[in-house]
Amino acid sequence: MDTMRDIRVRARSVKQTLQVTTAMKLISTSKLRKARRRLDETRPYFEAIRDTLHDIVERMDGADIPWFDERPNKRERVQATLVITSDRGLAGGYNHAIVRFTEEHCPPGSILLPIGVTGKRYFMEKDYVLLEDFPVSAKEPSVSEAADIAAFAAELFLSGRVDEFRVIYTKMHSSVRQEPDMIELLPLARTNLAPGRYRAAAPAYVYLPGESQLFDFLAPRYLKGVIYGALVEAFASEQTARMTAMDAASKNAKAMLEKLQLLYNRARQAAITNEVSEIVAGASALGD
Repeated sequence: MDTMRDIRVRARSVKQTLQVTTAMKLISTSKLRKARRRLDETRPYFEAIRDTLHDIVERMDGADIPWFDERPNKRERVQATLVITSDRGLAGGYNHAIVRFTEEHCPPGSILLPIGVTGKRYFMEKDYVLLEDFPVSAKEPSVSEAADIAAFAAELFLSGRVDEFRVIYTKMHSSVRQEPDMIELLPLARTNLAPGRYRAAAPAYVYLPGESQLFDFLAPRYLKGVIYGALVEAFASEQTARMTAMDAASKNAKAMLEKLQLLYNRARQAAITNEVSEIVAGASALGD
């Protein structure tokens, strides 16, 4: 049976762990709220770009737009996939789910662009071609980081080095449900450019210097918006998963403290009983 000193040492260690898990939960909550607010603030801008692209496509119906080049005559299509994981663990099954999803949709030998230390370390040991490593802030993804990724994806596609560019990330459906998802980013699809609530009246605009030039100018910005949304969504999912994991760890720590308190009380009672027994035995010996 553990001594009272051993139980106190264990309880002190559990209390320290409880302080860490509680703090990490609060930090993740703050990061989640900030990221969602930033995404909501920037969404109207990117939706307006998407609506403008949709209007241009309608005006250029039948025109040869390289961003929609599906290259049907190629026998083998080269795919590149951006995979978004986290830099740290302690987020439950967040990284495990995204890695397994990637392995299901990307056969060995596929081209991957990993974001996050966890995914990069894992895929380096597997039969994949890691084309580029994009550092993304662990505090919160930024629009400039999304712009760098979008520019690289556009260059790969327009130069013909890849035929498809995809994004694998974790979509947050709710605070208790986060699932891996995949976006077919390039080539562009007309269905993805459907108008949203911020669409302006198309006939009121005349595009200068021309529709094709403006489309080439706005397309990378549309890609930036999609990638930024995926980065923030993945970041929010990571923080939600970490909140859930830290909350479960805190509950387990509290339950363990309760058990240790019971053990301590029993050990203390046993020690008191033993001392009383020794006193009674000593008094009896003196009386004899």
